[in-house]
Amino acid sequence: MADFLTPEERSERMARIKSAHTRPEVALRKTLHNLGLRYRLNSATLPGKPDLVFPRYKAVVFVHGCFWHRHQNCNIATTPKSNTSFWVAKFSKNVARDERVISLLRSLGWRVFVVWECEVSSLKKAKATGLKLSNLIRSI
Repeated sequence: MADFLTPEERSERMARIKSAHTRPEVALRKTLHNLGLRYRLNSATLPGKPDLVFPRYKAVVFVHGCFWHRHQNCNIATTPKSNTSFWVAKFSKNVARDERVISLLRSLGWRVFVVWECEVSSLKKAKATGLKLSNLIRSI
């Protein structure tokens, strides 16, 4: 199916996609806060600006969008039919950057957790994922 938007309109629409305070991120934050965990948001002092930072536990959490960060075997992680070579290159760079940032954080002594958008897409899933993550963060 051909894109019904012009390249300029598509560019504008894609530029409006938020990188912080997304619905999946907010759902997870609320759950973790209700479980008594306190955190910092998007710390610019750490590589990759993790979505949630738990200094007390030396742990960070990234809430990754399945589409942008290529969640394996996820229905959301589709590849667009138009301009496919651009998208494949874009996704490859995203995944490589994620791996580099996670490796760097681990080398600095941080425990790194990744939560996928599809794992917090409903209130029930957000609570279950938050509870599991809370236990992992607290297990030092």
